[in-house]
Amino acid sequence: MAKDPVRVLVTGAAGQIGYALVPMIARGVMLGPDQPVILHMLDIPPAAEALDGVKMELVDAAFPLLKGVVATTDVAEACKGVNVAVMVGGFPRKEGMERKDVMTKNVSIYKSQASALEQHAAPNCKVLVVANPANTNALILKEFAPSIPAKNITCLTRLDHNRALGQISERLSIQVSDVKNVIIWGNHSSTQYPDVNHASVKTPGGEKPVRELVSDDAWLNGEFITTVQQRGAAIIKARKLSSALSAASAACDHIRDWVLGTPEGTWVSMGVYSDASYNVPAGLIYSFPVTCKNGEWSIVQGLPIDEFSRKKMDATAVELSEEKDLAYSCLS
Repeated sequence: MAKDPVRVLVTGAAGQIGYALVPMIARGVMLGPDQPVILHMLDIPPAAEALDGVKMELVDAAFPLLKGVVATTDVAEACKGVNVAVMVGGFPRKEGMERKDVMTKNVSIYKSQASALEQHAAPNCKVLVVANPANTNALILKEFAPSIPAKNITCLTRLDHNRALGQISERLSIQVSDVKNVIIWGNHSSTQYPDVNHASVKTPGGEKPVRELVSDDAWLNGEFITTVQQRGAAIIKARKLSSALSAASAACDHIRDWVLGTPEGTWVSMGVYSDASYNVPAGLIYSFPVTCKNGEWSIVQGLPIDEFSRKKMDATAVELSEEKDLAYSCLS
C-alpha cells in the first residue's frame, strides 16, 4: 500500500546547500526509496526568482517520489503541516562583523521561524538546524517553539562525523563503510572534538579499534582533530564557496537515521538537547553519540572518557555556554 507523502521544509532553499539538498530529498535519499514527499521551500524575497527556478528544475526532473512543491517567501505558508524541517537559511558572518552582530541577525531569523513552526507545523515535527551557529540557532528555535518537544530539535554535526570517517578511511586506505563509531562532541565549530577512542574498523579478522590500526597517537590527537575541525575552511579556500554537497548529504544522513533507525551496534553524532550526560551542562544543544530507533534518538551511555577527551569536551561546552549567553543577551 502506498505511503502518505511526508511534507519536508527546506529553508534557504535557493542557496547553495538548498540547491544540493532538494533533489536528494526528492530522490528518496533522506526518507527512503518508497517514501513520497511534498517539498516546502522557503527563501527570502530577494531570492524569490531563483527559488522559482529551483521549483522549475524539480518539475523538470520528474522525480517519481515528489508529489508536490510549495515554493514561497511566506514563512507561515512554508511551515504549514510540515513533518520534517531542515533549517538551512541563516545570516552568514561577513568580513568585519562581530560575533554579536551575526548572533543578533540569526536570533531574529530563528525567533520568527520558530514561531511559524510552533503555529503551523504538524505535531511531532522533527527539526534539523544546519545554518551556523547551528547549535545556538537550534537553542533559540527551541525557546520560541515550546510546543515542539525538545527532543525533536537537533542540529547538524553529522557533516563533521562523516568528515572524521573520511579521514580515517583515507589514512588506512580502506572503504569508509568499514569505519564506524567515531564521535563528534560539542559545538559545530572549531572547538568540536572528533573522538576515535571508541571507533572501530571492519577487517577480515573481525572488528579492530581505529587507534590500534592507525598506530599513531600523535596524528590522532593532533592533525586528525584539526583537519576535521578546519575542513569547512579548507573547502572554502579550495572552492571559494562553502561545503554544499557534503552538508546536504549529511543532512539526509541525519534525518534518515533519525526516522528509519541506526544499524545495530552503530552510533552517529547528532547535536541534541543535553540532559547532563557525560557531565555536559544541561540546557545546551551539544553533539553526542546517539542511536536511533522508532523515530527517537538516545544518547549512548557509559563510554569511558580519558583525561585528554574530558578537556576537549569541556572546552567546547564552555564555548557553547558563552554562545548561549550571547544569544540570550540579543533577546533582551
